[in-house]
Amino acid sequence: MSPEPLVLTTSQRQASRRGRWKLRHYGHFSSWPVKKVELVAQNEAPTVVSPGLCAWRYQLAIACRRWWTGRVLNGYRVVELAIWVAGPAIGGIMSDWGADVIKVEAPAGDPMRAMYRAVGVEQDRVPAYELDNRGKRCVVLDLGTEEGRAHMDRLLATADVFVTNLRIPALTKMGLHHEALTARFPKLIYAAVTGYGLSGPDRDRPGYDAGAFWARSSLAQNHAVDGEMPPVLKSGVGDHVTAIAGVAGVCAALLNREKTGEGRVVDISLLRTGIYVNGWDIGTRQYFGRMQRTRPRTKSPSPLINCYPTGGGPLDEQGNLTDGRGVWLLGLEQDRHWPPLLRALGNPPELDDPLFANAVLRGKNAEAVITELDRIFRSYTFDELTAAFDSHDVWWAPINSIVDVLSDPQAIASGAFVDMPVGPDEAPFQLVSNPVSFSGWNPPMRAANKLGADTTEVLDSLT
Repeated sequence: MSPEPLVLTTSQRQASRRGRWKLRHYGHFSSWPVKKVELVAQNEAPTVVSPGLCAWRYQLAIACRRWWTGRVLNGYRVVELAIWVAGPAIGGIMSDWGADVIKVEAPAGDPMRAMYRAVGVEQDRVPAYELDNRGKRCVVLDLGTEEGRAHMDRLLATADVFVTNLRIPALTKMGLHHEALTARFPKLIYAAVTGYGLSGPDRDRPGYDAGAFWARSSLAQNHAVDGEMPPVLKSGVGDHVTAIAGVAGVCAALLNREKTGEGRVVDISLLRTGIYVNGWDIGTRQYFGRMQRTRPRTKSPSPLINCYPTGGGPLDEQGNLTDGRGVWLLGLEQDRHWPPLLRALGNPPELDDPLFANAVLRGKNAEAVITELDRIFRSYTFDELTAAFDSHDVWWAPINSIVDVLSDPQAIASGAFVDMPVGPDEAPFQLVSNPVSFSGWNPPMRAANKLGADTTEVLDSLT
């Protein structure tokens, strides 16, 4: 029986820039190229060919084709010149979604590769680096030389998207400033990730997410309780939020290019993302000229949208029973959610108070309500309390630690964690997935490559 014919669409032919399929790039099954599949001119109709390969190689090609065509960004090439987090995270998500992402690094490499060395730990794999750089092809170019810049130009001529988070003076020195590149490559989508934007008096100022996204945007101060300094932002939080916005902007620009044939500059800044994230409170201030101050948990004006510890374990520093767990009540419609909460708690007489009769009164007497709920909740273990909540349709969420979320069955079922490929002497491990899934496609993850691992192959492929 002759093998099933292989149909190549125009987009598949266009994506194969070398006139052949490279399985390692698109299917991650093998480095063996399917040379016998004939690719015809781009302006012709889809062609049906029978490669005449031996059975196992042909089936490998079919499996590769089916896997590859399910990738939502297949056929798009992204060239990334970025370090640390926010820029690489854009390329990382697009790589997860199927784009051919080529990471260009200086000979010293992205400093994120060596982040553990700063604290005296020698480690081949850096989980934070793997998260944002898995699946990319890695090329080393010395952009301080004419040869390196010439190679970069040849690479950019094949690109759909250029992602960078280098500061403007450095890019200008290398001839990679957005105005220069868009003039040379008018169809290119240029994604510029900066601390403060491409214009304004501080556009050249350095700004990690702790500074631009958190501190300067007003987010940090908005989370500070009166009289206290703001809490410290955990590493990468603002960078990853900014990267999600950046991917959305890049994809919108690609969609627009399909209609107009023109490239765009996509300006993504940590500052503007942080301001947007804080938009509700900033908008309230803009419109009303005032806003609520941030209060401690025990004085929150919304007792039913608040967090509470549960009991049943050892004594805490205040002598209260605690099992180290907590719940967050989600009673946004407070008069609707108050009766189910009372029923779940057995209608305690302490809460049957005229001062707690409706949402307005509970808001005015919020501190007293929270005090009573704290006391009552501590008389339950976490499992007892949440079972009572579920039986009476009380809306809540667990306050998970990282250890908790790693074993949370809903987090696991949602696809939040993915298996990573390992070498023969490595133990299996998982990392966080990107936040989006697509129906009909569940690709395996690809590891982050070594520094410069694909330099020769990529440069040889350029015409």
